Amino acid sequence: MSVWLTPLIILVLLLLAGAWSTWLERRLLGIWQDRLGPNRVGPFGLAQVISDMIKIFTKDDWNPPFVDKPVFIIAPMIVMIMMLLGFAVIPFSPTLIIADFDHALLFFFAISALAVYSVMLAGFSSNSKYALLGAMRAAAQMLSYEVFMGLSVMGVVILSGSFSLQQIVLAQSEYWFILTQPLGFMLFLIAGVAESHRAPFDLPEAETEIVAGFHTEYSSMKFGMFFIAEYLGVILISAMLTTLYFGGWQGPWLPPLLWFLIKTSFFVCFFILLRAAIPRPRYDQLMSLGWQVLLPLSLANIMLTAAWVLYSAG
Repeated sequence: MSVWLTPLIILVLLLLAGAWSTWLERRLLGIWQDRLGPNRVGPFGLAQVISDMIKIFTKDDWNPPFVDKPVFIIAPMIVMIMMLLGFAVIPFSPTLIIADFDHALLFFFAISALAVYSVMLAGFSSNSKYALLGAMRAAAQMLSYEVFMGLSVMGVVILSGSFSLQQIVLAQSEYWFILTQPLGFMLFLIAGVAESHRAPFDLPEAETEIVAGFHTEYSSMKFGMFFIAEYLGVILISAMLTTLYFGGWQGPWLPPLLWFLIKTSFFVCFFILLRAAIPRPRYDQLMSLGWQVLLPLSLANIMLTAAWVLYSAG
């Protein structure tokens, strides 16, 4: 396959997956809440996504007169680009990976850190008090939970001896790291929910408090980019959970790519159902959870893993 064709195919499939995740969320939440969900447009409501896309493309793309227009327009593009770039280092199978290098895990964290700028720029350029509050919340939340997310995976790095995601998958050929790193997995999962600001940690866009937070003033396709980027973020975190703790593409009988998709889909469904199961905490409770609970636990996980490796080495 051409060196340019593989990234193009992955890009198109990711955009389609992000769009159809909106249907999956509404359908699963409908089942969870004992109702039907989308079921009118197409079989099982599958064409509802196409209808939504037509609507969002044809809506009036309005820039409020009080915004900083260049920054206002660029902000949603940044988060879309960052989310898509994050998939460049994900090993979908032994051969299906865009970029495999020794510091792929560090690249992932760099990309997730840059995504914060999109939210901040959107909030500040909107010149709106609700957007500003959402941006400030998002900046504090995402920067804080990046710390715990980074520390939580150090146990995996110690066990595998590499920052390469492909090498981390290969290091799980005998057992998945979920068996030896359950604490690291839980910490990464919680931090991942906060990083993608999904419910119940969707404080930067809490409708009951600040209208829609950092994207209050956005409409049409610019809002659509924020919307799809959120679902791409959920898929990216799910893919990372699969890669780091559940053996990536490894598994018996089935093709490696199919194993990867099954595991990732499980976590995507978990993210969706989490929204219907747990209420939103207060913002101070969210930040206290990070610095007072997750930080000590992540440091303890690193020390215990390092001690175990040293003990095993004799």
